[in-house]
Amino acid sequence: MKNIREISTDPVLIKDWMWIDFLNQAISSLSQLTLKPLPIQSEYLQKKRVEENQLNTKKIEINTWGCMTDQFLQVRAACLEAGPLASVLNFVIRPKPTFDLPFFGADFVRLPSGYLLALDLQPVLKSDSKHTKVVWDRLLPLYRNWQPYLPHGGDIPKEAEKYFSPGFLWTRLPFNDQSNQLILEVVRPAFQEYLDLYMDLAAKSFKVSGPRSQMLLEGQNDYLRYRARKDPARGMLKRFFGNNWTETYINQVLFPV
Repeated sequence: MKNIREISTDPVLIKDWMWIDFLNQAISSLSQLTLKPLPIQSEYLQKKRVEENQLNTKKIEINTWGCMTDQFLQVRAACLEAGPLASVLNFVIRPKPTFDLPFFGADFVRLPSGYLLALDLQPVLKSDSKHTKVVWDRLLPLYRNWQPYLPHGGDIPKEAEKYFSPGFLWTRLPFNDQSNQLILEVVRPAFQEYLDLYMDLAAKSFKVSGPRSQMLLEGQNDYLRYRARKDPARGMLKRFFGNNWTETYINQVLFPV
């Protein structure tokens, strides 16, 4: 099969990309729905470059997988492989604001310093119990089941707290066999359980009124602006692909308002 992607739902075939099983899990869970490709320009669907010096050659590739459904405005996965420099899966589901649903967010990163792994059903209106209670009542038991197996990732910035739930599963792991085992036996099944819960919440949700939908839209856009402004991958992407490409990718592909 040729590794040339023409639409956003084409397979991601990055050589040696460590997160492929996670992406395939997500696509399998979504396959029960009618998926439409996201309109993404070819230069953001797939981009490659090679870094060469006297010591070695590094191949760098990023793919964007994405779709839309009747309930989801944007489902997208940013998939980066840069050998020893980085390997990333950033997977986000943004619901249509006509449904009272959180975001689904998973960020799995391997850097030279170790692994950064984050998973959550992220509230749009954290102070609104109508938005959060049904979700958190079902999310917290999953969190309590998996969190004891993982070291805590540390405090998050104060300004970011409103964008995360009490079920935010967040860890840092060193490079060793134990970490690889935790990713396989804890992070991967936790990812599936969080995603299964999200899909069930979506299946049971109903359309909301116009004023409520507007509140949800404003909450979504507030989060997207924050993520676009504070994206921790910005520096790395600029190094790999340049400033203009990176800023367009972050603001118009990953976190469009």
